[in-house]
Formats: sequence, C-alpha cells, structure tokens
Amino acid sequence: MTETVRLLLVDDQRLMRDGLRTLLDIEPGMTVVAEASNGAESLAQYEVTRPDVVLMDVRMPVMDGVEATQRLRARWPAARVIILTTFDDDEYVFEGLRAGALGYLLKDVSIQELAEAIQTVMSGGVLIEPSVARKVVAEFARMTPQTPAAASDLVETLSERELEVLKLLADGLTNREIANRLFLAEGTVKNYVTNILGKIGARDRTQAALRARDLGLL
Repeated sequence: MTETVRLLLVDDQRLMRDGLRTLLDIEPGMTVVAEASNGAESLAQYEVTRPDVVLMDVRMPVMDGVEATQRLRARWPAARVIILTTFDDDEYVFEGLRAGALGYLLKDVSIQELAEAIQTVMSGGVLIEPSVARKVVAEFARMTPQTPAAASDLVETLSERELEVLKLLADGLTNREIANRLFLAEGTVKNYVTNILGKIGARDRTQAALRARDLGLL
C-alpha cells in the first residue's frame, strides 16, 4: 500500500495495547495514532484522530466493543472496524458482524496475519478468522431459504481444481493451509481464489462459501 494506514487500538488491557503498538509501528505502512481503554473512549479518539482502521476488543468496561462499533458506524458510516478478541462465542461473532465490523479475528493471530487483515479491510474487503467463518457460513446457510440457483447458472464453470479449493475455502482453511493440503504454492492458491470469486460473483471468502452453497457446489 502506498500510504500509511493510521490505526486506533481499543483494548482495556494496557499490556495488550502496548504490545500491539510496538508490533504495528514497525510494520511497513502502518502507524498507531491513538489508543482507547473502552468503547466510549474509542468514540472520542475516533472523532479527534479519524483513523483508517479501528482494532476493537469486545469485552471492555463502560462500553463494550459491539456497542462501540454500532455507534461508530452510525455516526461515521465509513469507519472500518476489525474486532480483535479472545472470544469466538457465537453471540459475539454475530453481534459484532451485525454491528458493522469488517473483520473478526482472534488474538492468537500472527502480526503478519493481522497486517494482511488490515490491508484487506483497507481495500474494501472483509476478513473473518477461519474458525469463526465456519460458524458464520453455517448460520447463514441455516437462516437463508434455498434459492433456485444452480451451478448451471454460472457464466463460466469452475474447474475441478477450483472446486477443490472452493470446498477447502468453505471449510475455513487459509490459503497457506489449502496450499499444504493440495501440494500447491501459496501464490497459486491465491490466484485460484481470485478466479473463484470472479466466477461465482462473490466479494470475499465468506460470501463465496455462501454463494457456493446456494449453487449446490458444496
């Protein structure tokens, strides 16, 4: 990315904020411009600093991350929020996404994975932790009525290899995990994923999995 991504860290644990700041400030193209220890503080800091991306904890005193995300998105619709938490409980997952978060990651991700998630969100995408994505896909599949769509509706059909990649993607595997499973280079898998998204008309991996279910590809 050509411009520096400005970040707001929101977490009630000072040690967590200090650690993230240290790691992100040395990451190329990223800088932490403000911190907040609860959701209410995050609103005030956002108004002053207008960061590009907010990394938001869930469980915090005064105001939790879900409510803070809702308020941020209501007041500043363009706000980009990534929920970064230790919890993958269904309640937090769906409330966070309904609140308008564009990402949902667990705190055990690597700094590289976090940086990639920030870049994805900056590019207009959505990124969800694979273990969380599986829950989202399962829940939306349960809630969404079956449609008459079929694989034959695709303008361009998927190759056998693309179908293999799609099935593993829907199971929540990362590009690296798919590459290891299929004995492919990670860059090759990335190209397959890009082709799959284009062919089935999906914006991101989660939408691709949902669309694939509607089309009967899974």
